Amino acid sequence: MPNALTITDVTLTYPDGVDRLTALNRVNLHVPGGAVAAITGPSGSGKSSLLAVAATLIRPDSGSIILETDCGPINLAQLNRRAAAQVRRTSMGIVFQQPNLIPALTAVEQLTVTDHLEIRKRRSRKDTHARALELLDTVGLAAHSDKRPAQLSGGQRQRVNIARALMNEPALMVIDEPTSALDSERGAAILDLITTVARQHHTATLLVTHDTTHLDRMDSVYRMVDGHLSQVHPVPLTA
Repeated sequence: MPNALTITDVTLTYPDGVDRLTALNRVNLHVPGGAVAAITGPSGSGKSSLLAVAATLIRPDSGSIILETDCGPINLAQLNRRAAAQVRRTSMGIVFQQPNLIPALTAVEQLTVTDHLEIRKRRSRKDTHARALELLDTVGLAAHSDKRPAQLSGGQRQRVNIARALMNEPALMVIDEPTSALDSERGAAILDLITTVARQHHTATLLVTHDTTHLDRMDSVYRMVDGHLSQVHPVPLTA
């Protein structure tokens, strides 16, 4: 599977009175399939804007965002709203800070209902249920498949969130602060899980985090300051 994300010279500005505020300033980034790239930096530096353009939630002013999928490359920066929504359904998994699970649904139902939104490759009800159980087992929740969110811990709910993001076999996962509501031990377990599932499913993963404790688990680490992105690990080779 050729999954990869390549962001080239992406610039994004917002209206700021009579002027414009630069949120992303010629950002460049490459995330191969199976790798996790962490984005760090102070609040307001542009991290959330970078996730938003990668997830097709905002269209940048300029630059290209190429997502390699099993159906070929897609320039996410050129998609209209309908096409962007389709790509999010078929090729992306998005994990927000809060799991946003549906209170009335069990863990396995959180995943199966996601599959019903998938248009490109509809599964049978039996196959959908089997895949949901397989993913819950992958994230260590096989024994909790019939529990509702209120019956799960914060870490368990985030695990359901990650499993749900994998239901459509995404080429790209976009993850926003997955450990913000967790203690350090549960946070480390979630980051270990993310790196494991990214490699197992060969998914390019872009992760924003304020938690610098576990960055050694990431394949690459970048720092965003005032819209500028620079790589800090591994140290880029020089000629």
